[in-house]
Amino acid sequence: MATATTSAIRAPNWRTVVLFWTISLTIFYSLFQMGLRNSSSTSSSSDSFVTYAEQSTRLYDKMERDLQENGPVFLKQGETSQSLSLSDLFTLNNGKISPVLKVANPPVRANVLHLSTEYSVPVSKAVENVFSPYFENTIWFQDSKMYHFSMFHASNHIFSVPATEDEVEGEAAAVKAVANKLCPLEIILDRVLLTSTGVLLGCWKVNSGDDPITIRSKLRYVLPRAPEKQLYDAAILHTSLARLLGPPISPTEASFTYG
Repeated sequence: MATATTSAIRAPNWRTVVLFWTISLTIFYSLFQMGLRNSSSTSSSSDSFVTYAEQSTRLYDKMERDLQENGPVFLKQGETSQSLSLSDLFTLNNGKISPVLKVANPPVRANVLHLSTEYSVPVSKAVENVFSPYFENTIWFQDSKMYHFSMFHASNHIFSVPATEDEVEGEAAAVKAVANKLCPLEIILDRVLLTSTGVLLGCWKVNSGDDPITIRSKLRYVLPRAPEKQLYDAAILHTSLARLLGPPISPTEASFTYG
């Protein structure tokens, strides 16, 4: 009886042990697979970010060479990137340079990221302090309240995509849904460069958060009717800081005022 009793007691324990290890192995395998997937996802995300960093660096390097390779076209009143002359864009009245505001024809629908004045104002002041002494009535500074990054066009001046009011509202809702799911961006000013057409650009890079390539890809997905050819490279994140309209004055004539 003792043996039978012992056997009866051991049998359930043996089954319990087997069941315990079976469950443990199942859980371990599931967690292991999840770990592999997460590792793969993290690796893929990391690889994507490295690709963005390399692509943006190559792009900015190329943009830096533009002035050297093409010369200061703006001094010859050359065309801008939108095939307009500088006189089409700016006027000089009583020593003040003002942009010429025109109704876009055809209309454009642009998605932009605005830079908070908490950051744009210090940048704007630094730009004015550096350049103002050397340019008299030949430089226009972007309003610090208007600093922005052009991200994606649902319709642009090259390829117009007509839309009804309902369609525009649908596009706005789709863009808002994308924006709500994006990670907050932490960006750094990588460099400031001058283009051959006289635009002083601030070129930025994403330090953390969704990179421009990812953001534009998501916008492309929710705006399928948008022009296939966009106006900017997918890796670019830039702001127009100022535009030069003429040559600088000599250093001996420059007047310095810091504030």
